[in-house]
Amino acid sequence: MLMPVQLPDVHPADLTEKLSSFQKKGKAILATNFYNYETLRGILQAAAVLEQPIILQLTKSSLDYMGLASAVKMARAGLQSFNIKGWLHLDHCYSYSLIQQCLDAGFDSVMIDASERPLEDNIRITRKVVDLALQYNANVEAELGYVAKLGQSTDQVGFTDPEEARQFVEATGVHALAVAIGSAHGFYKQEPRLDIELLATIREKTGIPLVLHGGSGIPAAALQQAIKNGISKINLATEIKNIFIQTLQACLTENEEIDLRVVFPPAINAVSDLVKEKLAIINQP
Repeated sequence: MLMPVQLPDVHPADLTEKLSSFQKKGKAILATNFYNYETLRGILQAAAVLEQPIILQLTKSSLDYMGLASAVKMARAGLQSFNIKGWLHLDHCYSYSLIQQCLDAGFDSVMIDASERPLEDNIRITRKVVDLALQYNANVEAELGYVAKLGQSTDQVGFTDPEEARQFVEATGVHALAVAIGSAHGFYKQEPRLDIELLATIREKTGIPLVLHGGSGIPAAALQQAIKNGISKINLATEIKNIFIQTLQACLTENEEIDLRVVFPPAINAVSDLVKEKLAIINQP
């Protein structure tokens, strides 16, 4: 008979403390989006092998696809099965109602994204979510500046203003801030250049953990410089989807296998290798 695996003691507030601790040490936690059981398993395999904590992220689209209850149970069961310290985070949410549903479902952390609204609106909306999250002892992330999303122009410039960031953090009480310093969601047409000097100034002005969105495709050296200058959470999504689908497509074109249990493992392992590579990069001294 299999003995139950004891999950490391994890509390929502522990993420806020962990991010702050990592920032002080010049370290970061990898935050990975998952889309199904297979991508989740690949992520967890990597974290288990390297014995690293992980943040599992879900978006509204993923919740619509998997179902809120199923996605949460899958993530919790996975963390327990692999005996990994990890947290469940709602990524890029625009809806107060969905945030409340996710907090009720047991999310440790939520992101309210009102970054495309005027500063005053962003502050008001974020403050409301922070007040809500206090009832759940949950971590709250917000965004300030323009980080191009999928389908949006990467030509537009809207870097985070350090003084606005200070005002925003003081007015909202937010726990972590996603900043615009040269990254973008999706793949890059050319090598991104992060404004490390700006990042250092934002860190000095705000004093809270900073988040880098658009981590897919950023060179290792740039990621490490960002971590040294205040980034304590790095998001990874596009590369996970890409490597999974590319590997699966290659496998399907090479044979006529119809057993999902045969064709999915290579794609799972590809995701695992990618995440191990990213974990190694961000944990390099």
